[in-house]
Amino acid sequence: MYELISSICAVFQNLADWVWGFPTNIEWYARLPIIGELPLVIILLVGTGIYFTLQLGFVQVKYFRYGLNTLIHSQKTEQGISPLASFLLSTAMRVGPGNILGVTGAVSTGGPGALFWMWFSAFFGMATAFVESTLSQIYKDKQGDEYVGGLPCYGRKLLGGAAIIGGTLSLLYIVYALLCIPAQGFNTISAMTAITQNITGVELAADSTLVWIFFLLLMGVTTFSIFGGLRRITKITDVLVPIMAVIYVAAVVIMVALNLDRLPWFFYVVVTEAFHPEPIFGGALGIALSQGIKRGLMSNEAGQGTLSMPAAVSHAKHPCDQGIIQAIGVFLDTMVICTLTGFVLIMGQAWMGNGSAAWMELGRLEKFLASCAQLLGTGSGYGLATLVISICFGIFAFTCLLGFLSFSEICARQISHNKMFIASVRLVNLTVLAFGMITNIAGFDLSALWNLSDFANIVMVCCNLPLLYLGFGQVKKAFANFEDQNEEFNSETFGTPVPVWDECTASSAFHVIKDAQS
Repeated sequence: MYELISSICAVFQNLADWVWGFPTNIEWYARLPIIGELPLVIILLVGTGIYFTLQLGFVQVKYFRYGLNTLIHSQKTEQGISPLASFLLSTAMRVGPGNILGVTGAVSTGGPGALFWMWFSAFFGMATAFVESTLSQIYKDKQGDEYVGGLPCYGRKLLGGAAIIGGTLSLLYIVYALLCIPAQGFNTISAMTAITQNITGVELAADSTLVWIFFLLLMGVTTFSIFGGLRRITKITDVLVPIMAVIYVAAVVIMVALNLDRLPWFFYVVVTEAFHPEPIFGGALGIALSQGIKRGLMSNEAGQGTLSMPAAVSHAKHPCDQGIIQAIGVFLDTMVICTLTGFVLIMGQAWMGNGSAAWMELGRLEKFLASCAQLLGTGSGYGLATLVISICFGIFAFTCLLGFLSFSEICARQISHNKMFIASVRLVNLTVLAFGMITNIAGFDLSALWNLSDFANIVMVCCNLPLLYLGFGQVKKAFANFEDQNEEFNSETFGTPVPVWDECTASSAFHVIKDAQS
């Protein structure tokens, strides 16, 4: 069965490689200097970010401080979830194993300069995240005391309102999540095994009794989480996301502090290698640029529409509030977390000199740990670092898993409110999660399924980008309303029917009257 799955996935991987590579796989285009190494999808994603940035007057810079203040003063609400909870939920999805493995892969293929191009794409990707998240808020719907929305919802309303459009886009995301969930389960149980081995010093067999206990424990916790609905999941991510961020940041800051003399060299090599890569990494500007932009976009997910769901479920005061907050999420993912990974990889210098050939042969996580060893030595400090990284990796994978599960449920609710249908989607998600973990226990690897998720990513991008352009006029109207601080956001001031926002305005006015009476 595993061989059958691998062969099916290989077909989709070939298709994904062709789409990701188009038109670099056409001879005349490939001969063009620099641009001939850039796939069309990367040009479109970065070009979209640049276009939105210019049209919105560098919104990601102008309102960055405002977004931070909004997060700091965010409060729990009776309807939906708070902007902070929404931010943490989306961060749970963004900040995953890819922040270690993806950055390592980009640096391994494109050199240190790939990190520079990650920063470049993330800066403009912040504007793209603002647009898709603001659209999600404008066109969100309400079910009971919760909001639903995102790509399926604004896609349906922008394309005429037919239910089949929203249902198709919702189903597309559910399939996307199903393709990604097994890898997160695989990574989570791998991390639990690594943590145990690091603490006990005993090598665990992949199918040992303790690993099966980990399997049952993870299935139990995940089942408890998703059958409690979105609010229970956000309670978990509200706790885990800050913990994992603090632990990872602290671990890397300590490693950097112990090698502070290498910090100026780090920035020098990142900038210079961005334009003049070393031969070991292919020696071509286009490779560094392409790898940095691709891995950066796949990490922060700006433009995919996959993080539009948590943006929609927030009870924000204005659609643009959540747009700005989601732009900050891109900054946190790439400018902070990915950069921290870059510090370790590049300052560790394991990729240089006589050890470069051996380093290139290692797996991605092994490359990262080898870089830690170069910064800390192989004594007790390295052992502690390995333990901390394993813990972070496990939390990254688990919170990312919760993100996929919660967004899948949001989409399921847009297809049907039927409780049996929602429960069925949850059970299917749990089944593919179990498959991913059992694949690990059985001693297989999930490279085929990771490749399949690449195909799912490109499909989401191709569906979402046209919708962002189609709805950009509405985003600009909302942004103009936002900048006019004297106006409420509702159907009258916006000029387009937004019944959920009319209800929000009425509810706010009611509470103001009640407070005055009190």
